Amino acid sequence: MPQAGDPAPGFQLPDQDGNSVTLSQFAGKNVVLYFYPKDNTPGCTTEACAFRDEHSALGAAGAVVLGVSMDSAASHQKFATKYSLPFPLLADTDHKLAEAYGVWGEKSLYGRKFLGITRATFLIGPDGRVKQVWPKVKVNGHVGEVLAALGGQGTAPAASAAGAPAPAPKKKAAGGKAVKKAAPAKKAMKKTAPAKKAAARKAPVKGAARARR
Repeated sequence: MPQAGDPAPGFQLPDQDGNSVTLSQFAGKNVVLYFYPKDNTPGCTTEACAFRDEHSALGAAGAVVLGVSMDSAASHQKFATKYSLPFPLLADTDHKLAEAYGVWGEKSLYGRKFLGITRATFLIGPDGRVKQVWPKVKVNGHVGEVLAALGGQGTAPAASAAGAPAPAPKKKAAGGKAVKKAAPAKKAMKKTAPAKKAAARKAPVKGAARARR
């Protein structure tokens, strides 16, 4: 696997539109070359959409994004169309580029071993040399790491406690002490008490009525 300072292996591969893409055509620019296992799988979709969402910020930081997997150009085309991906997806169907970058090898899933691409990202500088390597990418937060390495800033707003509404301030009297509001409920209860007594005096007594008969 190439390390920081090493010359980045060159390539010429077709993208989802059938265009031939080479590393040399991006001379003088930063290249974010990210390898992913397979189109339309959960982790790969999340990663691709994260690069899509920050594509403008990456471009503003002077970088181009290239995705690479073993899928065919036709598969890439469907994947890119479905999720509106604005960058090339390279079809490394014979996994030669993955081998050149050291991301092709034995993997294990649910106890089954197989050969495939390890999720990894290479930041290649304008001089064609590797600037930084992420050998075992964790999807969540990865694009932010790439942006930080480029000195760029993401477009997604960070969650902050400052966004929470502040509690309403207490009203203060002239002396500066908080004014307590009187609860009117108890006064209302006192007013209703005499009404109940008056109603009791007006109610006729059943025994007295019988005596008059």
